[in-house]
Amino acid sequence: MDDPVPLAHLPHHDGSPLYIEEQHPSLGQDLVMRMRVPQTFGAVASVHVRSNPNREPRFAEATLVASAAGWDWWQATVEVENPVHHYRWLIVTDDGRQHWLNARGLSRIETLDSEDFRIAAGADAPDWAAESVLYQVFPDRFARSDAADSRETPDWAIAAAWGDPVDTRPPGRSKQFYGGDLDGVRSKLDHLVGLGVNLLYLTPVFPGRSNHRYDASSFSIVDPLLGGDEALVRLVEAAHARGIRVIGDLTSNHSGDGHEWFASALADAGSDEAAFYYWLDTVQAELAPDESASAADAVDASYAVTDAAPAAAPRRSYVSWLGVPSLPKFNWNSEVLRRRFIEGEESVVARWLQPPFNLDGWRIDVANMTGRYLDEDHNAEVRRIIRRTMNEVNPDTILLGESTNDAAGDFQGDAWHGAMTYANFTRPLWSWLLVPGSTAFGGLGFALGMVPDFTGEQFVEAHTQFAAGFPWRTRLGAMNALDTHDTPRFATSARPGVTPVALGLSVTLPGIPVVFAGDEFGLTGEDGEASRTPMPWSTTDDAEVAPRIDLYASLIGLRRAHLALSTGSMRWLHVGDDVLVYARESASETVLCVAARADYDVALPSTALAGADAATPAFGDGRLAASADGISLQGSGPSFSAWVLPGVTAAVMRA
Repeated sequence: MDDPVPLAHLPHHDGSPLYIEEQHPSLGQDLVMRMRVPQTFGAVASVHVRSNPNREPRFAEATLVASAAGWDWWQATVEVENPVHHYRWLIVTDDGRQHWLNARGLSRIETLDSEDFRIAAGADAPDWAAESVLYQVFPDRFARSDAADSRETPDWAIAAAWGDPVDTRPPGRSKQFYGGDLDGVRSKLDHLVGLGVNLLYLTPVFPGRSNHRYDASSFSIVDPLLGGDEALVRLVEAAHARGIRVIGDLTSNHSGDGHEWFASALADAGSDEAAFYYWLDTVQAELAPDESASAADAVDASYAVTDAAPAAAPRRSYVSWLGVPSLPKFNWNSEVLRRRFIEGEESVVARWLQPPFNLDGWRIDVANMTGRYLDEDHNAEVRRIIRRTMNEVNPDTILLGESTNDAAGDFQGDAWHGAMTYANFTRPLWSWLLVPGSTAFGGLGFALGMVPDFTGEQFVEAHTQFAAGFPWRTRLGAMNALDTHDTPRFATSARPGVTPVALGLSVTLPGIPVVFAGDEFGLTGEDGEASRTPMPWSTTDDAEVAPRIDLYASLIGLRRAHLALSTGSMRWLHVGDDVLVYARESASETVLCVAARADYDVALPSTALAGADAATPAFGDGRLAASADGISLQGSGPSFSAWVLPGVTAAVMRA
C-alpha cells in the first residue's frame, strides 16, 4: 500500500473564487475553472474535469497555465449544463495512475457522483451574506424596556422576574414569561456593535401562547407583548443605522393551534382555511400530554385532537409537528395558503421585507419538514416560491433554512442561501472539544444524546463529509454555531479553556459564525430550554465575564478584518489528534489558523505556504518560524492562533 500523501502536498480545488472567479454562472455559460497540483506530487501526464450533465459523463481537458511557489496551475473550460453542475478532477500521473479529486478529497479509485463538487447556476445569495457574523436573540429573555413593566401578563403565561431561574418542566417550560421586548433589544444594540456583529436574527416575533412563539396565532402583527409593529420598525431602523441587518423567523411547517387560520378551519370545514391543514378521519380519544409543548416536549404521535373548536363544531383530528397538538401542520396543496403566506407581494413572506418593516431576510423553522407528509413532498416548491417572492420585493435579502442533520440534498442553490444545521460544524466541534463522556439531549441531534469523543482527524472527517455536499456559495452560508436556542450551551460541558478554540473555528471556517445571546457571558444550560437564560446585563464588568466578552470581540474582529475568512478557499495543512492547521486563501491574502486543544509542535514543508517568512501575527500567542527547511508552528494549548500571509500567486483566468 502506498504511503499517504501529506496534506500540504495534495492537489487542491474547492470552488471558491480563487479557483472559479464567476460565482453566479448562468445555464449554458462556458465556465473557466482551475486546480493546482504541488510539484512534489509527481510528474503529471494529464488533467481533466469530469462533468456529469444529465447524468452522462464528459471530460474537458485542462492545460497547464502557470507555475508559482512550488505549485502547477491547471485550467479548463466547462459548459454549465444543469442548474446544479456536478464535476470532479482527474489527474493522471506519468506512471499511469489515476487520482480523482472531489469535494471529499483525493482518491485513487473512481468516486461517487454524490461526492462531486457542485456549482449552482444563477445562485443569488447577496454578497453580504458570506461576510456576516450572526447574533441570535430569543426576545423574551434578552432585555426589557421600561414599557414592559406596564403590560399585563397574558392569561397563558407564568410571570417570572428577570433574575428567576429558568423552569425547564411543563407547564413552565413553554409558559414561563420574563417579558423581554423589542425595545429592550434596541436598547442593547451597542453591545452588538461592540462585539462586531453585523446580522441580528430574532426568533419569532409574532403572537403566540408560549414564550418561544413558534405557535403563532397570527402572521399579520408583531406581538403587542414585544411592543407591536412600531417596536419592530424602531428596532430595524436603529440596527440599520449601526450597520446591522435584521432577519426574522417563520414557521412554514406549521402554525399554532390558536392561529386565526386554524380557528376558521375548525369553525367551517368548507372554508379556504380548512384546506391549509391535514385532517384525519379517526378521532383520537385523548390529547397529547402538553398542548403547548415546545420543541423539546414533542411526543411520539402522528396526529392530535383539539377541543379548541366552537361548541357547534365537531372535534377534529389533525396532523401536527411531531405530534405536538399546539402546532398543526400546513398542507401546501392549498393554493390559497400559498398566496396568503409565501407567494407574491401581498404574502406574509413579502410584507415584512418591505417598508416600514424592512427585514433583511428570513430564517425558516424546521425547513426540512416543510411540505413533507407521507407520500407528498412540496418542499422544493415551497422554498423556491419563498425565494422568488423575496427576489420580487427585495433581492438583497437572505434566506436560511433549518435542517438539523444532513442538509445538502435540499441546499443546492435553488432557494436557500445557507443551512442552519448541526451536522457539519456543531456536532463535530462538540465531539472534539467537550469533556469525554458528555451527554447532550434535545435539538442538537446527537444519537441517543451521547456525545462521541473525537480526535482532530475525526472532526475534520465529519466536517468534510457533511460540508462536501453543498455548492461553495451555500457552504459559505451555512451557520457555524457553537449552540443555539434549541440546544444545550457549549460552555456547559466544554473542556477547560477551549472557548477560544471553538470560537476561533467558528469565525474562520467557511460559513456564517453564530453567537447565541449569552454565550459571550459564559452562560450554561443542559438543554434548549435551560439555555434560554435571561441575559445577565449587570455582570458585563465582572472579572470572569469582561475578558470573555473581549475574546468574542477580538475573534469576531479578526473575521471582519480579513475577507479571506469570509470567502477565501479552505485548505487543511495538518490534522492531528489535538491540533488542526489550515489556511483560508485568496489572491490578496492568506490567513493561517491553528486550533489546538493541547500543546503542539507541528512541522510543515516550506512549500505548504508561500510567504510564511513574512507572516504577521493576527491573534493568539502561537509561534511561527519559517526557513528554506520548512515551517515550524508551536504553542501551548488549548489555544487558537492566526497569522496573515501574502495572497496566493497564480495565473489570471482566461476563457
